[in-house]
Amino acid sequence: MSEIVTQDALIARLQALAPGRHLVAIAGAPASGKSGLAKAVVDGLNRDHPDQAAVLPMDGYHYDDQLLDARGHRPRKGAPHTFDVAGLRHMLKRLRANEDPEVAIPLFDRSIEIARAGASVIPQRTSIIVVEGNYLLLDKPPWDSLASLFDLTVALDVPEDVLRERLTQRWIHYQLSPDEITAKLEDNDLPNGRLIREASRAPDLIVRHQ
Repeated sequence: MSEIVTQDALIARLQALAPGRHLVAIAGAPASGKSGLAKAVVDGLNRDHPDQAAVLPMDGYHYDDQLLDARGHRPRKGAPHTFDVAGLRHMLKRLRANEDPEVAIPLFDRSIEIARAGASVIPQRTSIIVVEGNYLLLDKPPWDSLASLFDLTVALDVPEDVLRERLTQRWIHYQLSPDEITAKLEDNDLPNGRLIREASRAPDLIVRHQ
């Protein structure tokens, strides 16, 4: 049974983890607030203990647009099959092993729609890595191969009408036309969100929309 917690309770739960490196998954639909929650949690953990925590965004493992175009998948960018899941899995294993002084990680730059390799680093002294992304709990291959790599899993529960409004505002910000926004929402973003809700494993903890 998943436990419903607040953001502050989640931070307290992570502060109470045993010594050693821990990987924590924060999953949810597009525009559910994963990035914001992950940042708030990491900032909270680092307030008194700098470098205790870091974020690894799943979006750094987007396939490049050139590859998506070659495969005919560009219109579905952001769907489960448009990510390098094996690359993410190997990164999670490397981070769990914690054998290197630091590990360079990719970050997705939405302003140019490209993942930038080596855009940040996670030092060896960091004990809590918050991995955030849509499909981290998806119970379908190849995503289900990530399950054993997380010490704690968290899901955001946000109503679809709230997601629709947030997504609309997101694409307005990026200057898409009304028709482009409708296509983004109805053909990709919202169906992806429904898949996440219907086909993900139950998390350890749930953070609900307020």
